[in-house]
Amino acid sequence: MDRRIRNLTIAAVLSFMLLTFALIIYVNRDKTKPAAKVQEAETVTEENVVAAGYRDFLKDDTFFDNDEYRPVVVKEEQRLPRLYLTASSIAHDMRLSVTDEDGRVVRGISFFVDIEPEGEYKDLDKDGLIYVPELTAGDYYVTLKEVEGYEVPEDPMRVTVKEQLEYTVIEDIALYVKSEDEIDAEIEDTEVHEAADDADETEHTDKWEGTDAAFGVDVSKYQKDIDWKRAKEAGVQFAIVRCGYRGSSSGSLVEDPYFKKNMEGAAAAGVQLGVYFFTQAVNETEAVEEASMAAMLCKDYKLDYPIFIDVESAGGRADNLDTDTRTAVIKAFCETVQSAGYHGGIYASRSWFEKKMHDEEIEPYVRWLAEWRATPKYKGNFSLWQYTSSGHIDGINNRVDLDLVWNGSKGGENGADQP
Repeated sequence: MDRRIRNLTIAAVLSFMLLTFALIIYVNRDKTKPAAKVQEAETVTEENVVAAGYRDFLKDDTFFDNDEYRPVVVKEEQRLPRLYLTASSIAHDMRLSVTDEDGRVVRGISFFVDIEPEGEYKDLDKDGLIYVPELTAGDYYVTLKEVEGYEVPEDPMRVTVKEQLEYTVIEDIALYVKSEDEIDAEIEDTEVHEAADDADETEHTDKWEGTDAAFGVDVSKYQKDIDWKRAKEAGVQFAIVRCGYRGSSSGSLVEDPYFKKNMEGAAAAGVQLGVYFFTQAVNETEAVEEASMAAMLCKDYKLDYPIFIDVESAGGRADNLDTDTRTAVIKAFCETVQSAGYHGGIYASRSWFEKKMHDEEIEPYVRWLAEWRATPKYKGNFSLWQYTSSGHIDGINNRVDLDLVWNGSKGGENGADQP
C-alpha cells in the first residue's frame, strides 16, 4: 500500500513539473524566435512608410534630410491684386479714379463703371480717370466692372453729387496731376506773351537800381538749372515759381518739372517764395481744380508771397472766354487758395487787366502787372510789377522775367501795397 502511494506521488510531481515547463515555453514562445525574424518584421517599405515613419525619425538623425519623408506644404492660392474706386464731386459732376493698393492711379487699362441710375461709362484714354459732368445733385451708386487679372470691389460705392460749387481744396486732386512724361509738352505748354504788345524800347533788362522796391524773378522749367546762391548774391530777394499748368489742348493738370528743385534751391539760399499757376480753366470747376493742385504742391513750403493765377493767351482752350467767365475763373481760383490759408493773386498784362476781366470784382486779390517798359501805363493798383521778360541775372543762364515789389506804398497812381 505504501509503495503504491509513493509511486502515485512521484507521478503527480512529475506531471506538475511537465505542466509547469510547458506553460513556461508557451508564455515565452515569441522571445525564442530568431533575431533576423524580428528585423524582417520591422523593415519599412513604400507601402507602410506613412505608418512606420513616426518610429523611424526616432532612430535616424538624418530622417528629415530625405526628400522622400519631407512633409508636403500646400501653397496658399495666389491672391490677385486689388483695385479701388475713389470719387469726388465739385458741383453737378463726378470724378472717378481707379487706384491700386498703394493709392496710385492705374493707367493703361480701359475701365468700365456702372453708375446707377445713369448707365455705363468707360475710361477711353486709359488714364485711370473718368469724369462725368452735368449730373443732377444727389446720391449715385458706382460699380467697377470686372477686370481680368484683378480683384474689384464687390459692393457698389455711394457717391454724393453736390448741388453748389464750393471754393475748397479737392482732397484727392493729386490723383489727377500728371508729369510731363505723360503728356506732349510741346502741344500742351504754350503761351502767347501779349505783354509784348504793351512794351516799348524803354524796357530795363537788368536789376533795377535806385529803388526801395524788393527785387525778384519769376521762373519755370524754361530757366532750367538755377544757381540760387549766386542769384541771391546778385541781389535776388524773392522768386515767384511756377508750380504747374493746365494743358492748352487736353486740359490736363501738369506739374512743372523744375518746381520742387526751384522751391528747395531758392529756400536754401534764403530767397523768399511765391508761386504761380498757368491757367487754361474754362469754368469755375476747373479753376477750383487748378487752385487745389497749387495748394497741394505748396503744402510743404513756406510762402512769403501769394499763389497767383497766370491769366494770358496760350493759343488754346481758354483764349476766347468772355469777360464774365474769365472773372468767375479768377475768383474761384483765388477764393480756393485762400480757403487753404494762402493769399490769392492775379498775374496779367495791362491789356488783360483793362479789357478781359471785371476790375471791381477782382479788387480783393493781389495784382501782379506785366508791362515791359520803364514806366507802366496801367492806371489801376498793383503790388508786383514784372518789368521785363528778357532779364539777365548771375546764376540764371537763360533769360528770365524780372520783378519789383514795394514795401508799403509807392507814390503816384500805381500805389502798390505789399502782398
